[in-house]
Amino acid sequence: MNELMNAFESVFTRSNIFYMFRGLGVTLYVALISVILSIIFGTILALFRAYGNKFLKGFSVAYIELFRNTPNLLWVLAIRFMVRMPEPFDAPMYSGILAFTLFTSAVMAEIVRGGLNSVHAGQFEAAYSQGFNFFQTMVFIILPQCYKAIVPAMLSQVITVIKDTSFLAQVAIEEFFNNSKWIMSAQIDSTVNQSMRVFIIFGFVALVYFIINFTLSCIVRNSRKKQEA
Repeated sequence: MNELMNAFESVFTRSNIFYMFRGLGVTLYVALISVILSIIFGTILALFRAYGNKFLKGFSVAYIELFRNTPNLLWVLAIRFMVRMPEPFDAPMYSGILAFTLFTSAVMAEIVRGGLNSVHAGQFEAAYSQGFNFFQTMVFIILPQCYKAIVPAMLSQVITVIKDTSFLAQVAIEEFFNNSKWIMSAQIDSTVNQSMRVFIIFGFVALVYFIINFTLSCIVRNSRKKQEA
């Protein structure tokens, strides 16, 4: 019991808690910005694939297939070490945002395309009969219905992005998992059972991820129930 208490006290110091939750802030920021940008770029790719000319359709298909059939970690590593980010986006965190945006945009494009396919073709005819052009039809009629239909799928992808931000630890970006690993390895105390410290740190990390993602999962389930009702 004393060993357990000593391990808890060595892990949950004020500085360690601050350091871990600062990393959690980076994790959530990277996930949030990546998802927002991915929805925008994914929507553009979906529109290209569904309604674009031959060149735009080809570009969209090539992009989606490239990123959906390669590992996300590969792009995290490639962009972190091979792409020089311009100022003021030269902080390591922004290379992570770029990698996740590029990868997740391909997934979002397929989600949005599924939503577009769920909108009845008669909606276009009704809009054109009221004098709407294509852009107005998409913005005011088609896309709102599309997004409403794909909210559960989008939220599921948000959960995936939050979990996958742990990949950024591989390139020393100070997100939640990386900072937790640093605490585990940087503070060695011979009076504390190190195996117990590792168990406590990783258990705490798992608990925080679980709370965030389980909350989002509940939102996803409720959204699906409302759509089915």
